[in-house]
Amino acid sequence: MQKLAESEIVEFNLFQENSDNDLNYFPQDREINEEIKYSKTKREQQLELLLSNLLKYGVFLASAVVLVGGILYLIRHGAEPADYRVFHGVPSEFRSPEGVVNAVLSGSRRGIIQLGLLILIATPIVRVAISFLAFLRQRDYVYIVVTFLVLSGLIYSVIGAYH
Repeated sequence: MQKLAESEIVEFNLFQENSDNDLNYFPQDREINEEIKYSKTKREQQLELLLSNLLKYGVFLASAVVLVGGILYLIRHGAEPADYRVFHGVPSEFRSPEGVVNAVLSGSRRGIIQLGLLILIATPIVRVAISFLAFLRQRDYVYIVVTFLVLSGLIYSVIGAYH
């Protein structure tokens, strides 16, 4: 039987003190990005604030509308037994945005829930549309093209399915 040699612990430094390594130029106690200053114009800051508020309040509004519709729906239909033996699809009145609006105006509780979902879907679409207008104003042609393609796809996916 062969005897195994005992292992030795060897200590070595990965970075030499006087090397030409770029990592030695970074301050030790600070973040790496601290010396790089990013400045945004006031217009860019306002656009970012507008877009973030749009998304935040759009989701809050959609949630509130769905919650109100859900509460109203449960007040009226909460005690009814659920019938899961037969699949019931979405009624035809809820298959288009104008049908949802007409259902809400007629007092349909399911219409209110569907309206909240439409608001939730429309929120990012409006955000992309505002970004498109901002890029048009800035004449940033690459972002105009990209945003236009995204906006076209979003609008087609919402409206094109109904026609």
